[in-house]
Amino acid sequence: MEILIAETAGFCFGVKRAVDMAFKAAEKGRGRVATFGPIIHNPQVIQRLSETGVVPVEEIGEDIDLLIIRTHGIPRDTFLKIQQRGIDLIDATCPFVKKAQEYAKLLKEGGYRVIILGDSGHPEVKGILSYAGEDAVVVKDAAEIKRPGRKVGIVVQTTQPVERLKELVSRVVETAKEVKVYNTICNSTAMRLRETEELASEVDVMFVVGGKNSANTKQLAHLCKRIGVNTYHIETAEEIRPEWIKGLKKAGITAGASTPDWIISEVKERLEQLSTNY
Repeated sequence: MEILIAETAGFCFGVKRAVDMAFKAAEKGRGRVATFGPIIHNPQVIQRLSETGVVPVEEIGEDIDLLIIRTHGIPRDTFLKIQQRGIDLIDATCPFVKKAQEYAKLLKEGGYRVIILGDSGHPEVKGILSYAGEDAVVVKDAAEIKRPGRKVGIVVQTTQPVERLKELVSRVVETAKEVKVYNTICNSTAMRLRETEELASEVDVMFVVGGKNSANTKQLAHLCKRIGVNTYHIETAEEIRPEWIKGLKKAGITAGASTPDWIISEVKERLEQLSTNY
């Protein structure tokens, strides 16, 4: 069986930067090191970090010597409280997420009602919302917009598909008199979606590798299923069942932005081993 891997599969720039920061902090032995929430949405990476002494926390205890802000960022008031505590801090927020926060703040200060396109429960979106003002709103798609207002500003969760942004802008301009849009979608997200779509169209089965709680990984899986190819969203190679590839000639692998190369390699090796039996 031929196995094809999307070129953009695996860590994006922001995730690699954050994970490298965390491992380097562990190597320097700076006391008890913690990340505020999971640094990325990948349980296997979190486990490896925990083995080096870097653990995720949801509250700031007195015994923390160094705190690392996760790649998704945190709400503004939480950030200020941490600074006031005087805890040593490493801000590993993805630079693209930082830009979305800054643009939300600029729009608010400019008198715009901010609309954030994204998942309201996602930590990245919660962080952006904290900069956007009290009248800001989070929507998952254009259909949720009823009365956007007369002066509207739009920012986007970095992992959203560009098609949803286009739909939202089209809906808002129908009634708003002034619209300002910051396209804060990460380029690697758009490229990953395009490559995955192309790959899924030429294989018999797709394996989407990444955390089950990873928003961008779930988007990849949804895209593949929409195309109509048999799709399996897995976190590790051990999840793959032999019957999934029985009689197939070509398999594709893509992975979310929080998936390390070593997991992708293990998935490829597992498929190679199983394919020799058929």
